[in-house]
Amino acid sequence: MTAMKGDSEDSIESTRPSSLQVFANSSTLHGMSHIFAYGHMTFRRFLWSLSFLGSLGLLMFVCLDRVYYYFEFPHVTKLDEVAAPNLTFPAITFCNLNEFRFSKITKNDLYHVGELLALLNENYQIANPHLAEPEVLALLKDKANFANYKPKQFNMTDFYNRTGHDINEMLLQCTFRGEDCIPSNFTTVSYPGGILFYCSQKVVSN
Repeated sequence: MTAMKGDSEDSIESTRPSSLQVFANSSTLHGMSHIFAYGHMTFRRFLWSLSFLGSLGLLMFVCLDRVYYYFEFPHVTKLDEVAAPNLTFPAITFCNLNEFRFSKITKNDLYHVGELLALLNENYQIANPHLAEPEVLALLKDKANFANYKPKQFNMTDFYNRTGHDINEMLLQCTFRGEDCIPSNFTTVSYPGGILFYCSQKVVSN
């Protein structure tokens, strides 16, 4: 009786499905339940295994191909040429690093904004006189002599317009498609960093 009981338990253990078979039959991954089916290997299970491995290999190949293609940084440049009947005068900008003309600064200007321009210190004295050229230093000393001077009213807008660079003096030569550009083709634009001049919209026919 004991021997028969042992043989029965071994027979039950041999027919009990493995954990992989249980997982495969409960999985929603297509083909898994057919590959790890209960029982011995059959030709049908072999075909399912071959199909699954082939599909997995194809998926990995496509993924690797797309990753390799991504790291090639591909790009496409498309250019369309259109013939325009006329050309617009381009916007040309002059940025003046030297915002104000020293020759146009008056004694009253120097009194009010001399420290702002780094020409005078807080005591109305010339700042860093050793850095100025002799002729400029002489003019600066004359304008900075405020002995018995009565300051007048000061207007910052007038100061910008008066001491800023004049396009009539800056424009030496300008041509566009064989036609001359004149100062009236330019518009003056003020901004906190200085004065800008840019060309207005001028159309020249072909």
